[in-house]
Amino acid sequence: MRKIIFLLFMILAVGQVKADNVRFVAEAADVVVSGDQVRLVFTVNSQDIKDFRAPSIKGFDVLMGPSRSQQSSIQIINGKRTSSSSTAFTYILLAGNPGTYTIPAASVEVDGKKVFSNAISIKVLPQDQASKSGGNGGGSGSSSRSQVAGSRITSNDLFITATASKTTVHEQEAILLTYKVYTVVNLRQLRGDMPDLKGFHTQEVELPQQKTFTLEHYKGRNYNTTVWSQYVLFPQQTGKLEIPSITFDGVIAQQTASEDPFDAFFNGGGYVEVKKKITTPKLVINVQPLPAKPAGFSGAVGDFKLASSINATDVKTNDAVTIKLTLTGTGNMKLISTPDIKFPQDFEVYDSKVTDNYKLTSSGLTGTKTFEYLAIPRHAGNFTVPAVEFTYFDLKSNSYKTLKTEAYNLKVAKGQGNADQVIADFTNKENVKMLGKDVRFIKLGNTTLRPKGEFFFGSVGYYLWYLIPLLLFIVFAVIYRQKALDNANVAKMKTKKANKVATRRMKLAGKLLAENKKNEFYDEVLKALWGYISDKLSIPVSQLSKDNIEAELANYGVEEALIAEFIGVLNECEYARYAPGDENEAMDKVYSASVEVISKMENSIKH
Repeated sequence: MRKIIFLLFMILAVGQVKADNVRFVAEAADVVVSGDQVRLVFTVNSQDIKDFRAPSIKGFDVLMGPSRSQQSSIQIINGKRTSSSSTAFTYILLAGNPGTYTIPAASVEVDGKKVFSNAISIKVLPQDQASKSGGNGGGSGSSSRSQVAGSRITSNDLFITATASKTTVHEQEAILLTYKVYTVVNLRQLRGDMPDLKGFHTQEVELPQQKTFTLEHYKGRNYNTTVWSQYVLFPQQTGKLEIPSITFDGVIAQQTASEDPFDAFFNGGGYVEVKKKITTPKLVINVQPLPAKPAGFSGAVGDFKLASSINATDVKTNDAVTIKLTLTGTGNMKLISTPDIKFPQDFEVYDSKVTDNYKLTSSGLTGTKTFEYLAIPRHAGNFTVPAVEFTYFDLKSNSYKTLKTEAYNLKVAKGQGNADQVIADFTNKENVKMLGKDVRFIKLGNTTLRPKGEFFFGSVGYYLWYLIPLLLFIVFAVIYRQKALDNANVAKMKTKKANKVATRRMKLAGKLLAENKKNEFYDEVLKALWGYISDKLSIPVSQLSKDNIEAELANYGVEEALIAEFIGVLNECEYARYAPGDENEAMDKVYSASVEVISKMENSIKH
């Protein structure tokens, strides 16, 4: 009896697993034209079915169906045998009036369990205006003629639109630029170069290489459409900026008129290729300046959140203290300047490390940007690392907002190897061992006598031996104090080390040039140029622009020709990234020009 119950249980369990693995799927075209036929298929991965119930189909006339078909297959891979079976119910529908229609789920019974399919939505487009008076199907007479060899392909048969998500924006606000293809002809190839967008920082959106066309009703006509390319633009200047037109080179296949099958076979399968140039329209973007920038503005525009963390608050001297700032949000993430953390003066501070983890979206760069700061305390005591303020322009409220982290109180204890540790007492005298004798023998032998005054003790050399180290100590103390004061003056130190920092960045740019990393190379060169001027003039990068840099450099005695050369190098660096031609030659030219202009600036800026 137990065996029978167990057997029944196993049969039911297997049947339940089988029912749970059943897939019942409905499939049809997403977009059709009014008057076109639509193939609707319901497929279930089982042949042991019954009681199929179709849904109510509105907006379509049923021309045929349901037509039932079954399919089975067996596969043997590496000696393992697998089998599959399916049953399909097919309808042929005729699309009615334009609109969007939902076909509800169908149902079927599999192994005694009712299973439902997915609901699908089909958009019905109106017919071409030219075909409404007569004809069948969604294509117009003109589109049919354009497919025949020798016929003229008009600008209405094939064109590309250029659209911007916004035409009035603030400086640094993201804009989505879209190039979309509309065609009624057999488009085989399409080529076009990125325009030279002056005044924008540009990043291309990654799209599939294999383009998928969908139907779209546009200005009274049905077209096969696809998004060809997209770019996210960040305007760097104010005023009216132009997005120039692009000329694409298209290749269209047209059907030959020959009815001879052999002629069609030996002449490209009955098709000839026709070349056509397609020009996109121009766009004008009105870029409004940001309101009066507050002190500490980071240059960030968008929507952001800021968080901070520290590895430890109780440390010892010579132990590393690491503070991380994590910026999360959407906006011009790549162009944001590094926030400044004011460590105590006794801390040895290293260059910050920046880690990017964001993706490109239509609203800008979305993700996180992490700033990591490393400092080493050299003296014991209690210290405070003040809170970091991050100011950005919020597009939603059209105002500036300031994010603030928490302050950190550090307790630094004395560690090993610190110079401030108490030096051991070396004045203890070692006891003399007499080796069992109370009297020491007088040394015998020849003795050399010298007159009084010739001894080192009490001589001039004896006093100089003490005086010279004292004078050296005083000199070193003065020099060390001056150096400490100079180090405390952050602005002065940045000015002093501006050329050194720029040289280090250009060395890194040279390495990126050798590795042919184009985007990273141009980013590093721009950091070197802007960072050098920022450090040299003691002006934050966020407060510098091409509009005010000329006046700032002139105040420091830089000649107009050199200022123009510096601005020219900036423009060349920004534009060379997207300019057509030899990339290596352009990168070499930018690198040489940047090194030269920094060298000239170092000799011209007067403090």
